[in-house]
Amino acid sequence: MALESLAAASILRPTPAKHTDFFAYHTFIGPWLHRQSGVKFDTVALMREPLDWLRSWYRFKLRDELDQPGIGPGQPDFVDFARKFSATGDPAYRGICSQSQFLTCDDQRVDRIYKYEEIGTFVQFLEDRMDCHIELPRVNVPPAVATDLTPAQEEDLRQLLRRDMDLYHSL
Repeated sequence: MALESLAAASILRPTPAKHTDFFAYHTFIGPWLHRQSGVKFDTVALMREPLDWLRSWYRFKLRDELDQPGIGPGQPDFVDFARKFSATGDPAYRGICSQSQFLTCDDQRVDRIYKYEEIGTFVQFLEDRMDCHIELPRVNVPPAVATDLTPAQEEDLRQLLRRDMDLYHSL
């Protein structure tokens, strides 16, 4: 959203194309862009600390459910959400693709991955690369809700998110 006015092209719809993973980019979009321009594009992404990422998804899903008519109080708390996420053994629980799945393809990954917590470094990279000032607006902010876990629950999730944890710690 912040860079759209500077872009030659922007994918807004459908939503799955707007949120393209590295596999789809590497397989389809990147080769097409290269054929059209003769230039290999650098890929850049932000990655959240995996437990913070899951907390953010919970708040996002909760917001969506609260915005739907007929759905009200009584939604699962974060402990229930995390328990169900862990119990499925499926990183795609409720349509949530793990960050490592999103940012990698086979033995390749996005060229530059910045930690979300260090977003200033990411913005500085973009400003240097694009030679302009960038201001990121706060949009799509989910509600503030409790997302506390016991240390044992956190450790279980860290094990489930091991690939994400390893990628995050490699940044």
